[in-house]
Amino acid sequence: MGVAGFVDSIAGGGGLISLPAYLAFGLPPHAALATNKFSSSCGTFTAVARYWHAGTVRVRIGLFAAAGALAGSAAGAQAALLVPAPTINAIMLVLVPLVLVFFLVHDRMPKRHLVRWRPRGTAGRHAASLAIGAVIGCYDGFFGPGTGTFLTIAFAAVLGFDLLTASANARLANLASNVGGVAVFLWSGRVVFPLALWAAGAGIAGNLLGSMLAVKQGARIIRPLMVVVLILLLAEVLRRRMGLSWP
Repeated sequence: MGVAGFVDSIAGGGGLISLPAYLAFGLPPHAALATNKFSSSCGTFTAVARYWHAGTVRVRIGLFAAAGALAGSAAGAQAALLVPAPTINAIMLVLVPLVLVFFLVHDRMPKRHLVRWRPRGTAGRHAASLAIGAVIGCYDGFFGPGTGTFLTIAFAAVLGFDLLTASANARLANLASNVGGVAVFLWSGRVVFPLALWAAGAGIAGNLLGSMLAVKQGARIIRPLMVVVLILLLAEVLRRRMGLSWP
């Protein structure tokens, strides 16, 4: 769980590592989701605190995105009930490679074309962050894995943030949007204690180390890890597409 926290604090997508680990441990799916949500949220809080201390968090941007994510995730969950699972996987098989290619070529695109479409003024940036949260929150409710990674990419591409600032604000938005889920899981008694506490401790350590490294190294560590996360996400989509189960 420390490795998952380390990756999640920098590039998002830690659940692609931690959730299969819980399932391999023998937890039922709902218990695995609940325990993972609790432990990862504890770790994400640590990462947000470290980014905050480093001055890389834009609170209003993150909170507007989180508000959009809350509404979007509810809409996405409803949409997932109406769309067959094979269709969702087919969409993701197209979407993830496109996002990966865009991320790899984004810095090579002419800046004048990117700046032209970026929102202007405080109100425009807040509206854009709300829309980012709503769209990616819809994805979170619709499919889920890699939400933090997509938030980071969106903050960088749409708002023009450097990868460090984008990653910091993605962690804040993800943390805020996860609060409701954690509350529901705690209320329903799905979280498996004390496993969740041990995992949270490891996740906190991983998030602290990862966020410290991200603040120090910036894009040099964030970029390659995001590529790894996107590849892991593509592998997860292929696994679901082929109907394979975790051992």
